[in-house]
Amino acid sequence: MPLAHPFDDDKLKEECGIFGVVGVADAANFVALGLHALQHRGQEAGGIVVHDAEHGFNSARRMGYVRDNFTSAELLQTLPGNIGIGHVRYSTAGNKGQTAIRDVQPFFGEFSMGGAAIAHNGNLTNAAALRRDLIDRGAIFQSSSDSECIIHLMARSMGRNIPDRMEEALRKAEGAFSVVAMTRTKLMGVRDPLGVRPLVLGKIGDGWALSSETCALDIIGAEFVREIEPGEMVVISAKDGVQSHFPFRRQEPRFCIFEQVYFSRPDSILSGRSVYETRRQIGVELAREAPVDADLVCPVPDSGTPAAIGFSHESGIPYGMGIIRNQYMGRTFIEPTDAIRNMGVRLKLNVNRALIAGKRIILVDDSVVRGTTTRKIKDMLLDAGAAEVHFRIASPPTAWPCFYGVDTPQREKLIAATMTEDEMRDHLGVDSLRFISLDGLYRAAGHAEGRNNACPQFCDACFSGEYPIKPTDMIAKGFELKS
Repeated sequence: MPLAHPFDDDKLKEECGIFGVVGVADAANFVALGLHALQHRGQEAGGIVVHDAEHGFNSARRMGYVRDNFTSAELLQTLPGNIGIGHVRYSTAGNKGQTAIRDVQPFFGEFSMGGAAIAHNGNLTNAAALRRDLIDRGAIFQSSSDSECIIHLMARSMGRNIPDRMEEALRKAEGAFSVVAMTRTKLMGVRDPLGVRPLVLGKIGDGWALSSETCALDIIGAEFVREIEPGEMVVISAKDGVQSHFPFRRQEPRFCIFEQVYFSRPDSILSGRSVYETRRQIGVELAREAPVDADLVCPVPDSGTPAAIGFSHESGIPYGMGIIRNQYMGRTFIEPTDAIRNMGVRLKLNVNRALIAGKRIILVDDSVVRGTTTRKIKDMLLDAGAAEVHFRIASPPTAWPCFYGVDTPQREKLIAATMTEDEMRDHLGVDSLRFISLDGLYRAAGHAEGRNNACPQFCDACFSGEYPIKPTDMIAKGFELKS
């Protein structure tokens, strides 16, 4: 299993990635490729379930990267069939950072009308309450994942078929969920009524694909058809194609805006917009909102790069790669002894001294969570001879935890929850610090009028503290909502 890197704790962790195909030969190969393209959404573990008429359901679940586990011909030969789903995981529920093989999705269940497998991206905000009720009624859980609740709810449903049972189960679930599931012949996809988490539909030959992001469709040569709409359920078969209906009450969508800022790959398309272009436009808005006299605009690679390009273009200040990432380190390295920890962020990033020395630097990053990495990068720049260091952050201050599928620290550990912007600047020891405004972020995401405060166009709870879905379990544990 890959160790969580000791210097990755200053970023919000990606949720999960889900992928499925139907109507293609050797479905497992396509699923493995799709999961590889979604690896950025979860690096702890992955799993694939397939079905074949002769061999029935087969599955493989492994700890670690897709490339290390699902690329061998020997393994893929054990996964025959023309329908399959897969999942890459970063633990946002259950044992965070301590994934056990029993927590790795997809989960499988055998029902009276046949077997079904399910993979889930997001978080159920009432999972604890559901689990208590199910256990009281005799359910035996095998994992610590909230996603297993869906399987147990399906088992107790009186629906005529598996799609009906899944629909009934998800009506009892609260929270953010994009789901891919499969029976022997059908591939299913569902998004929660607010559409917090992404899910897209693609066409490949005579078959179909469902994916968290469009970049995974690209890798298998599938044509992007459309997004699954918020509150929509699709049931797909090689014989009947795509059948769609809306089992939930229609609501105004609230897609996660942090997908635009950080989670999704820049080569994906979200809500009809290029993620790269949105991030570049964030830099443009930042340059307008928070100009500063400097010599060079540098990104914190790689997530800060598009915004830094936009900032440079709008401000007229030259762009340069002042920090270079070690592309070959990955998350599995060496045990983080004290000596290694003292090397800090230098294991991942190195300053381009010849470019930095004597210059006033604008450093563009996607977010600040705890602030620990930001301070280390600032020290590296000053050690390399930078005359000034100005931070520009491509998201508003992250002051509230996310309960919709993102691993966020407790609120008191978020630097923006306890300090003003000026206090953060002094704490980090930089010459200036500015975050993009919420309105600026919305403008960059395609809403020229900015944020509609009466009915926000996105879920921005991690910035605003306004939770569109009640975090039932966390409130029961004492979490206090914004008054």
